Amino acid sequence: MLGLIGKKIGMTQVFDAKGVLTPVTVIKIEDNVVVANRTEEKNGYSAAVLATGDMKKERATKPYAGQFADVCDPKKTVMEMRDFESEVKVGDVLGVDMFKDIAFVDVTGTSKGKGYQGGMKRYGFGGGRATHGSKFHRDLGGTAMSSTPARTFKGHRMAGHMGNEKTTVQNLRVVAVDSEMQVLMVKGAIPGPTQSTVIVRKAIKK
Repeated sequence: MLGLIGKKIGMTQVFDAKGVLTPVTVIKIEDNVVVANRTEEKNGYSAAVLATGDMKKERATKPYAGQFADVCDPKKTVMEMRDFESEVKVGDVLGVDMFKDIAFVDVTGTSKGKGYQGGMKRYGFGGGRATHGSKFHRDLGGTAMSSTPARTFKGHRMAGHMGNEKTTVQNLRVVAVDSEMQVLMVKGAIPGPTQSTVIVRKAIKK
């Protein structure tokens, strides 16, 4: 599967040849360096190890910097891409041009954290009556059994930490690929705040 590490720059809008406006998310695909290859014979699975994002050499520990020896300077982000479709060698530099002939992509990122939230905001519960004297406005309601076993089952939808989860948006249409600026524009929104790291892969359902 083809995939690269990118950075979410933000959202904008573009007009096509017919003058139709399309909202797009701009993803910066900085140079992805192949630092290692995993093989079936040696590792039991096939994958390409990609790294991107410059970092100061003095901030890299010796064990961390060792994986970049004789390949490139230490990078901030290192990820494995399982079953990489293209034949790549250690030291190859991959860019946004890989998506030139791809129409749809899947984008994975970490959604924005929204802190501790109640059931109505977290799961869209309707709540109780808003009238005076209701005593049930934004409460969750019953959360456990009234008889044996008197406990709350795992996975029950209650108040808790909202957001900050690994999220994938599938089948986003590729609107433009800019080789000069090394950016990819996809129709619609993707998870995560601006400047966050995302993984862009060829769509598996298209």
